[in-house]
Amino acid sequence: MKCYPGVIESHYLETDEGLFFAVKGLEHPPDRWIGVLRYAPDAEHGDREKGEMRYRRLYHFAEQENLLRPFYPQYLAYDAVFHATLQSVPQSRVRRVYDPRVRLQEMTAGAAASGIESDAVSFAGLLQKNAGVLPSAIGISGSLLIGLNTGQSDLDFSVFGTENCRKIYEALGRLLRSNFADGPRRFEINALKELYHQRESDTHFFFDQFVDVEKDKVCQGSFRRRPYFIRFIKEAHEWNPIYGTVRYTPLGRMKITAKIHDDREAIFTPCKYVLSDVTVLEGPPLFVSEIVSFRGRFCEQAGTGQSVTAAGMLESVENSRGEIKYRLLLGSSLEDMMVPTDLIGSRVPLL
Repeated sequence: MKCYPGVIESHYLETDEGLFFAVKGLEHPPDRWIGVLRYAPDAEHGDREKGEMRYRRLYHFAEQENLLRPFYPQYLAYDAVFHATLQSVPQSRVRRVYDPRVRLQEMTAGAAASGIESDAVSFAGLLQKNAGVLPSAIGISGSLLIGLNTGQSDLDFSVFGTENCRKIYEALGRLLRSNFADGPRRFEINALKELYHQRESDTHFFFDQFVDVEKDKVCQGSFRRRPYFIRFIKEAHEWNPIYGTVRYTPLGRMKITAKIHDDREAIFTPCKYVLSDVTVLEGPPLFVSEIVSFRGRFCEQAGTGQSVTAAGMLESVENSRGEIKYRLLLGSSLEDMMVPTDLIGSRVPLL
């Protein structure tokens, strides 16, 4: 059997059928990886090319699972730890693993084949230099990782290791504040409008709210006029719990208001917000101690001391000693949301 050590969030898997899955999270069964289908062969509607094959991008869980369920059911499996049927890839069906760090090192060592590769290498080098981290701290993910990018693709980076993440996040913040001539920029209004339209079906914000939440995020912006997004990811050995030592049980939809007590994990994927002063608006009257999401859009969504309104899936989290806590999981439904409460009063749609 093939051995693939260290496969975690932001790696990609190519299956025997030519499907491309993005690995999600750091807890995985011993024989398969949890992930989501991102690209599928489609000769008629595909707008990406790799070799002689055309591919299309699948954005939402519904369209991903509508393809998998009738044609590739082997990539939908019930998981007893998460108590849910999840998209996942058996290791026995993996044709190739794509490692973000290896790919960026290849791009850095060779002559960049395109303008977007050159920009990716330059941005990674700028972050590495200003943060004082090793080149192995940074990787390139998304379409550039697997060779399905276009000239207009975004720059999707991953940073690995808690200390590296903190250093690069701080360095990136300094670069954004300094307005360095050949450095990153925060999104301008037209870029925020485009981002809003991309997320409009599941963002639940009016445009003014969206701008207030998104405009100061460090993890996203532009570099040489290309949008970037950076995922900050802990190494597998830094993550606790290990798969199987904690069990997660979905308990239905919940809506709450709460105050952010601790936002130190807000930059990571998965991100976490520790809560206080929780009021249940909809759902069972249980104490929810944290909000968690594996979706990058919920990173940096609110800061310590802010009050938020949030809706998602209530889960119980039971450890090996039988101790149970409750969390709100965001990102598995189009109805999920998290917005600072003080923004809810002003609702002006985008014209």
